[in-house]
Amino acid sequence: MNLIHYTPRTLDLFDWNRIFERFFEEDGRVSGRIPAVDIHEDDKGYRMEVELPGLTEKDIEIKVEKNVLSISSKKDETKEEKEKGYVMKERRSYSFSRSFDLPENISTDKIDASFKNGLLLITLPKVPQAKPKLIEVKTK
Repeated sequence: MNLIHYTPRTLDLFDWNRIFERFFEEDGRVSGRIPAVDIHEDDKGYRMEVELPGLTEKDIEIKVEKNVLSISSKKDETKEEKEKGYVMKERRSYSFSRSFDLPENISTDKIDASFKNGLLLITLPKVPQAKPKLIEVKTK
């Protein structure tokens, strides 16, 4: 007969971290979490799609320094409600920072960004590849 060591485990029906995150963030806004980013490549360049629900274009900062693209945001909110003589103030702060190393073939002076309905679109065009120069051979 073989003996098998039994280790009882607790049944974890709830992910308590997610429950608390949802409780404190019922409006679904970015709150210190890293936003989702999709990057697509084609012959002309790269296209980044960054999900930033609850933010506006004024809340977003994009910069390029030494071939590093950085996207960041910091937003502070204050909410005040007065009801039946009771005053309630809530303060929330949303922030994130994300950086990407750019390939050398990116034309950094032509990077473009647009923002609509919580989706940031960044276009990173590639530098056109130099075509080989044909040198004519002349006779003397």
